[in-house]
Amino acid sequence: MQARSLFCALTVAMLGLVAPVPAQQEQYPDCSLHDHQTRVQATNSPSDNLKAVFARMDKTSTEFRSAEANFEWDQYTRVIDETDKQEGKVYFRKVGREVEMAAHVTAPPAGEKGDKKAAASSTEKFVLFSGGKAQLYQPSTDHLDIYGTGKNNDAVESFLVLGFGGSSRDMLKSFDVTYGGHEKVDGADTDRLELDPKTEKVRSMFNHIELWIDSRGISVQQKLISPEGDYRLNKYSDVVLDQRIPESVFRLKTNGKTTIESH
Repeated sequence: MQARSLFCALTVAMLGLVAPVPAQQEQYPDCSLHDHQTRVQATNSPSDNLKAVFARMDKTSTEFRSAEANFEWDQYTRVIDETDKQEGKVYFRKVGREVEMAAHVTAPPAGEKGDKKAAASSTEKFVLFSGGKAQLYQPSTDHLDIYGTGKNNDAVESFLVLGFGGSSRDMLKSFDVTYGGHEKVDGADTDRLELDPKTEKVRSMFNHIELWIDSRGISVQQKLISPEGDYRLNKYSDVVLDQRIPESVFRLKTNGKTTIESH
């Protein structure tokens, strides 16, 4: 179960890859052009719209170097009808042909019931994916779990290419993609893509995924739905693209007393 939870956390973080940025009006200074694009989309076929979205994503893919963002992850569990929220910061960088990811999960969002400070100390964790290894460090217990991706490597990579640095060709290797329509997300015009995994291994985790892509080829929201009806809704803000990220971000803050367990 712990390995499954870590894999879920990794895939969720990786799905944030398409540099998710909250849409704001000032990001679209030419409103007449944006309105024109919306009208064109309304008259295009789903196939034409999908090609246009892929073109925007491919442009973003060729320019990607790094990204960092604040996140809020909402995990809905159907059997108990409850939503668990987490917040923190996530980082990505391209190293050669690979993408490395680091995430700092801090606590439930501000305003949640309970003692925020106590919640932070118990829920804080660091996740690092690099060099074919996934590592999870929990400061509250001073414990580090190390997972070799091994047989799950293809599944992990399918999520990596889905976001940061991923092209439409990469996406189509792992998912059947259809155009879901034009929708507003936080006031921004987006195109919703519906993804169905091609492999059973990925389908066992999430059998359906929805991405909302804005006019820049950026995913502003993602929804991952499990076979059991649970889902994760991912939202990102304060994204910074293509700036140098300190090396320290990709180093776990362990010490000589940290207990380490390899899986």
